[in-house]
Amino acid sequence: MNDVLAQIRLRVAQDVFVVRQLGREVAREMGLEEQDQTRVATALSEAARVMVASGQVTTVAFRLAQGPAPSLLVEMTRPVGADAAPVAEQLRVAGRLVDMMEVDDGETGTVVRMARRLPAGANSLTPESMDEIRARLDAHRPGTPLDELAVQNQQLISALDEVRAQRDDLARLNAELEETNKGVMALYHQLSEELEETNRGVVALYAELDEKSVQLRAASEAKSRFLANVSHELRAPVTAIIGLSRLLADDGSDQLTSEQDRQVELIRTSATDLLALVNDLLDLAKAEAGRIEPTPSDVDLRAVFGQLRGTLRPLATRPEVDFVVEEPGLPVLRTDEVLLAQVLRNLLTNAIKFTAEGSVRLSVTPVGDDAVFKVADTGAGIPPELHERVFEEFYQVPGSRALSGKGTGLGLPYARRLVTILGGALRVESEPGKGSTFTVVLPVGAP
Repeated sequence: MNDVLAQIRLRVAQDVFVVRQLGREVAREMGLEEQDQTRVATALSEAARVMVASGQVTTVAFRLAQGPAPSLLVEMTRPVGADAAPVAEQLRVAGRLVDMMEVDDGETGTVVRMARRLPAGANSLTPESMDEIRARLDAHRPGTPLDELAVQNQQLISALDEVRAQRDDLARLNAELEETNKGVMALYHQLSEELEETNRGVVALYAELDEKSVQLRAASEAKSRFLANVSHELRAPVTAIIGLSRLLADDGSDQLTSEQDRQVELIRTSATDLLALVNDLLDLAKAEAGRIEPTPSDVDLRAVFGQLRGTLRPLATRPEVDFVVEEPGLPVLRTDEVLLAQVLRNLLTNAIKFTAEGSVRLSVTPVGDDAVFKVADTGAGIPPELHERVFEEFYQVPGSRALSGKGTGLGLPYARRLVTILGGALRVESEPGKGSTFTVVLPVGAP
């Protein structure tokens, strides 16, 4: 619903000054700022000038357009008979001063509508406050054209001062922006130089890493060839030494003294240990060279566990240690039987060597799509910082001592390589004084 605040008729050119003054007064009463008051008054006077030029009486009504966004609405109406198109064209520029400017040809004549949004708080206007505003507007007496000209000059001066202040602020901001841009460009150049230097260093580092990788690969291949050649060349003489020592100790040979018999047995034992080391080196060299190819088949784990139980039982000679091979919870596994048996044999042999009392236990259970083998012992244990180092070649935990046989430091590295070839993973969980558990995770399907 639109509430009329004030109304006036335009007849002659002098009325343009009157309607301008009234428009500014209405805008002030409705709470618009001074600049908005000037915009409304200027747009109103321009529209009044165009309407008066037709020589017809024009009615101007000021209304409060209530709603979610209250506005000051001005309607200027002149009788039918004039074309509205020229009016719309003449007011196109003035329409930029307000939020809405419309020109229509209606039943009552040509109607010009302009609106300006009111500031927050206009919704709180009560009928009583509206009546007070109407009373003040009714009491308003317009000044002379000279007075209005003076007001316009004052407004123009204020506008010019504001423009000059904005220009000074803009110049200051431009100066600050230029200074900031200089700093940004300097920083950009500095960062670009540092980045370029870093890139050169990274490129050089990558080149060095590539070179080191080639050297490392060549050294690894040379080591593998050396181990394979040395192991192969040593096997024949070491086997011969074992055979000769057995021949000397045979009952069909000349009788040896007790000291000679002891020395021959020492030779045979040392040669047997050396042959085991040579075989481990040869196996490790073959694994590193990628010459071990798995042959998957359906493996009966009960048979494998039974074989391990029978072949390793003689090694667990200490009555303080229980050697337990549990019945497998997974009867059949598709993998390479020989490689799997070698891995489990190495882990069990290692556990028996370093367990003084308690137990050594082998078990397997299915977990999802994997078979999880566990070799648990109650030996001395391994410190957490050495869990990965025990899988390095020839490494032995400081202070550890094999209770039976001699460790070469190759069993665990070889076991991990075989597990990798089978498509699985080998890890250890251990604490000093609480024993160790080696876990082998293999896929149930073939690798």
